[in-house]
Amino acid sequence: MNQSVKPMQGVRVLDVATFIAAPHAATILGEFGAEVIKVENPKGGDPWRRFGTATEKPDRSLAWLTEARNKRSVTLNLRTPEGAELFKHLVKDTDVVCENFRPGRLEGWGLGWDVLKEINPGLILLRVSGYGQDGPYRDRPGFARIGHAVGGLTHLSGLPGEIPVTPGSTSLGDYITGMYGAIGVLMALRHRDATGEGQMVDMALYASVFRVLDEMVPRYARTGYVREPEGTGTVNACPHGHFPCGDGTFMAIACTTDKMFERLCAAMERSDLLVAYADQAKRLAARETVTAEVTAWTSSMPRAEAMEHCVAHDVPSGPINSVADIFADPHFEARGDMVAVDVPGIGEVVVPAVFPRLSETPGEVESLGPALGDANEEVYGGWLGLSDEELVLLKDKGII
Repeated sequence: MNQSVKPMQGVRVLDVATFIAAPHAATILGEFGAEVIKVENPKGGDPWRRFGTATEKPDRSLAWLTEARNKRSVTLNLRTPEGAELFKHLVKDTDVVCENFRPGRLEGWGLGWDVLKEINPGLILLRVSGYGQDGPYRDRPGFARIGHAVGGLTHLSGLPGEIPVTPGSTSLGDYITGMYGAIGVLMALRHRDATGEGQMVDMALYASVFRVLDEMVPRYARTGYVREPEGTGTVNACPHGHFPCGDGTFMAIACTTDKMFERLCAAMERSDLLVAYADQAKRLAARETVTAEVTAWTSSMPRAEAMEHCVAHDVPSGPINSVADIFADPHFEARGDMVAVDVPGIGEVVVPAVFPRLSETPGEVESLGPALGDANEEVYGGWLGLSDEELVLLKDKGII
């Protein structure tokens, strides 16, 4: 395993975005060796710094420390002509810019794609917005919750006939979009390496959510079928859902094939169920009955015991874990899915590890979210060669 050279080493990224989606793409690149500089407004920086649980440092919340890891920070007011000019100088020697302003905002500051690609023809510009860079909704504001709603995921979430619930984390769409954005950047970099040409990557929050809707699109186009909320189950398989256990916890069981149901019947010691409902179509027709039988079985014992039976018979199953369960889970520990990082002035902070896992050039968490402007001298003095006097003047004028 060669940890001296990481796959993204030599790639320089300017992260001028806020909150999660585009910054998450930059974080992924940074975890695998890219040099990521977070460009923030001098007046307070990214609002994500103060989002979530506070720490001993008022502008470095746990959310910030986790999601801005492996980055350094510079301050720069892009809304001023001088700030925009400085940014252009930074772009000259940059491979990737990640932004998530509303469409047209960069153009209003004289930093649109037409300008940036003229400065650096090999530049990759990742643009994340609620609805994309074109279309009738392009000017509307967007957050993950709105992306879930417009993209079709929220409609599926919750119990039939009740108000739709939040599909998992309220930031799920942000993280999905960040991952798609990172994929787009990687493909654009590969193209640039072959041709020398940069390009723009246009990613919308609603679109990343829309992309993960299984067969809903072709089924509606062919048959007009509108999939509705299905609660804890699914219309395509049975038993397939969440089941209560005798100790007040819950577990998930997924029998997507007849063979899996056969294994579950063996775990339950219920050969009569197999005789009656061996075929998926029969189980779907008798969904309530089959679900009730499995529920009665899981409810008759603690979750650990039900899991033992399922594991022994190779039934796809798992505990519905709280974060406390995750910290006690030996599998998470064995795979190193969490890492502890010491942050000066704050102490040890535990965060999720780097995913995906590469066998030869794994990513790593080198540092957590930076202090505001911690790289100003290095970037402006080192990259751009500005003198100490010039840096003081820029700071006094509110440019950095």
